[in-house]
Amino acid sequence: MPDLPCRAILFDLDGVLVDSRRCIELVWHAWAAERGLDPAPFLAVAHGRRTSESVRLVAPHLDAATEARALDRLEEREARGLAAAPGARALLERLGEGEWAVVTSGSRAVATLRLGTSGLPVPRVCVTADDVRRGKPEPEGYLAAARRLGVDPPDCVVVEDSPTGLGAGKAAGMRVVAVLMTHPADALAAADVRLASLAALRLRRDAGRGGLVVSAEP
Repeated sequence: MPDLPCRAILFDLDGVLVDSRRCIELVWHAWAAERGLDPAPFLAVAHGRRTSESVRLVAPHLDAATEARALDRLEEREARGLAAAPGARALLERLGEGEWAVVTSGSRAVATLRLGTSGLPVPRVCVTADDVRRGKPEPEGYLAAARRLGVDPPDCVVVEDSPTGLGAGKAAGMRVVAVLMTHPADALAAADVRLASLAALRLRRDAGRGGLVVSAEP
């Protein structure tokens, strides 16, 4: 992995900082069962997308806004299966509050629940589905996080796990590290770097190269 100098690291939440795969499955299964639907097509596209966009994509006959509110209510209560991703806690402990942010396709309440349940801090800058008009793969969320941190987009490194999120980071003009938590390596081929997990990411300080340098263990 090449060294990636930067001033800030922007993390996706689910599949990057928090392993929420089981939790997400529980939510979609519960929602689909109430409506007599098969959850599989929704789960196939949901990761990295706002719930309203997943519903609109798979079931355009449903009222996406109404169903997204129902899914949000389920997500705001469901905490089973949540755990910090390997390496997440140790990495965040090394970053100052102005050096990192979370950009998630979920709501603020869901992000707060998942971080807190996993024993991870809630960052000063947390851009959620509530804060953007167009979700991933559009770059709006990542650009908003950079702006709130006061960092230029090229000085940010994004850490993502889905093709949708990878596309958002690239569209924002940022370099992207992909962790292979939820998708195979070939689905994330456009990333600058691919890692087995966040635990393989290394961080050091170098004021002459922008403040931070992201690399990987040999």
